[in-house]
Amino acid sequence: MINWITYTLYFLVLFGLAGYGFHRLTTLYLYFKHAKDIPVPLKKYTEDELPVITMQLPCFNELHVIERLIDHVSLIEYPKDKFQVQILDDSTDETTEICKAQITRLHALGFDAEYIHRTDRTGFKAGALENGTKTAKGELLFILDADFAPSPDVLLKTVDHFTDPKVGMIQTRWGHLNREYNMLTRIQAMFLDGHLELEQTARNRSGRFFTFNGTGGMWRKSCIADAGGWEHDTLTEDMDLSYRAQLKGWRFVFLKDVETPAELPVDMDGFKSQQHRWTKGSIQCCKKCLADIWKSGYPLKCKLEATAHLTSNFAYLLLIVLCFLLYPKQGNTPQLEVLQTYPWLEHFLNVPIFFFGSVSVAMFYLVAQKALHPKTWYKEIFYLPFLLALGIGMSVNNAKAVIEALCNHRSGFVRTPKYGIGEEKAESSNQVKSSRYKTMKSMMPIIEVAFAIFFAVVVISNFVDGKYVTAVLLCPFPIGFFYTSVPSLYRMMPISRKNEEGAIVDEGK
Repeated sequence: MINWITYTLYFLVLFGLAGYGFHRLTTLYLYFKHAKDIPVPLKKYTEDELPVITMQLPCFNELHVIERLIDHVSLIEYPKDKFQVQILDDSTDETTEICKAQITRLHALGFDAEYIHRTDRTGFKAGALENGTKTAKGELLFILDADFAPSPDVLLKTVDHFTDPKVGMIQTRWGHLNREYNMLTRIQAMFLDGHLELEQTARNRSGRFFTFNGTGGMWRKSCIADAGGWEHDTLTEDMDLSYRAQLKGWRFVFLKDVETPAELPVDMDGFKSQQHRWTKGSIQCCKKCLADIWKSGYPLKCKLEATAHLTSNFAYLLLIVLCFLLYPKQGNTPQLEVLQTYPWLEHFLNVPIFFFGSVSVAMFYLVAQKALHPKTWYKEIFYLPFLLALGIGMSVNNAKAVIEALCNHRSGFVRTPKYGIGEEKAESSNQVKSSRYKTMKSMMPIIEVAFAIFFAVVVISNFVDGKYVTAVLLCPFPIGFFYTSVPSLYRMMPISRKNEEGAIVDEGK
């Protein structure tokens, strides 16, 4: 009886994970099917017709990157009499003085620039944007986080799409300022490239729901108001507003050929805090928006895509369940009678599930790399095993976020510390070590290292028993959990704490 339950749960979990893998393949199909459906503006504005644009720059304790952002903003090519800059600053450190100095510099350069500082961080980023919109002069609002570095022509490349009065938002594709800084940034870039190049393009061009990525995009002010404005009952206010606006009938445009570069988190704790926030926020949005999506008049294909998108992070819970099922599955318990009689049956079930759960993921990210880096994409093949391992290793961190969202556990907006670095590793390593910004520590790395040790034992035992294929297929589990736990555990050591004396713990509160 126990064997039947174990095997049934095992294949149900794998079937669920394979379902999300199959969704990636459908995304690839839509991406290629609509490859030629490049968005074009309804018409182009003449110079006299260009609308007023307000560039909103929300920031909180961005000591290392705010100057770089303003430097790039000051080079924006757009008529200054139709361009306003708003620095929406919630900082509690010397970032405020830097912002004031930058505002003075922008004024001297002839910009219409406004500095708004809040001491009450109600709503966090959403609250800052909501507050800034009250005095924004432009009907169009271009939003940039502090770690971005926009190109000078970003507004001129995007604004014409608003000649269509039904367009409420355009999103540009994120680039990566420090893609090759270390292994972690390289893998993050691959994750984001898959999302932005493939998912966002496929969703938008096929007429399905797609969402604002929180930065690097431009909104029509009336669209925000019609959708109910910025709300701060989720940690992903961008996703929440996107679904509400599209349910009101507004059209969105994704411009994958317009790149807006940004800085990736360079340390594991920063990456974990970012992923925790995104995962928890997406489940909060799922609870808030999914019922309204299914009640809407949108076609079934749109509802199914939105459901896959909003529930995708439940895969982390499935991964955790799989971890507990693998031990009895790989242990010395006798096989089911049917599997003893027909040993090929287990392989018949495992092979397609493995294809949809793993091979499809590898295909997905390689296609994204080939599209973005046609001459060097093959170099990314080396990083695929580590990408899969990192996805597994993040399951504890992100499953916790899913559970918190399901249990309505409230938490603040934990900002991801950025350090103002590019590809220059030697110089920027010192910047990271000396930075006053550090992410919060937790006990989760201890759980992760326990998982790592457990799966290392499972892999070794399979090698000893001669189950070499099984052992190789399970290798991403210990590698992934060691990869996510060891850097975090190091920060908990006395020598690390000594190096971090005087640091600002970035709780985002």
